Amino acid sequence: MKVMVFVKASQESEAGVMPDEKLLSAMARYNQELVDAGILLDGDGLRPSSAGVRVRFSGNERSVIDGPFAEAKELVAGFWVWNVDSMEHAIDWAKRCPFEDDVVEIRPFFEPDDFGDALTPESRTAYEEIGRKEADNRANLAK
Repeated sequence: MKVMVFVKASQESEAGVMPDEKLLSAMARYNQELVDAGILLDGDGLRPSSAGVRVRFSGNERSVIDGPFAEAKELVAGFWVWNVDSMEHAIDWAKRCPFEDDVVEIRPFFEPDDFGDALTPESRTAYEEIGRKEADNRANLAK
């Protein structure tokens, strides 16, 4: 089961306050445990929303809204993508995170079978090819 774990933003993260050495070291150890357990597929921290934009869609119209965005508690400061056995497994790992005053949200990815008959064999093949190309892109990024 693949899940995304969102690290919710805080007033500090939105202000660009960087974590101290103690938290960075603890996070490095935690991430290494995730890697060693075969769980961590991807993850990273995000810059504050002031560095981002939103693209709004309305029919054929597109508009760009510059950050920062209100309500830090509704924003994301970082993420992980995990491969776990179950939601309970993800929760167990999330509880081990070395945060002291933060919130994480865990949400499962859709699986191909979730789409039923709407996912035709042709679409399934196309998505599998996209997945292979995504893996190639990640490998190239690591070089």
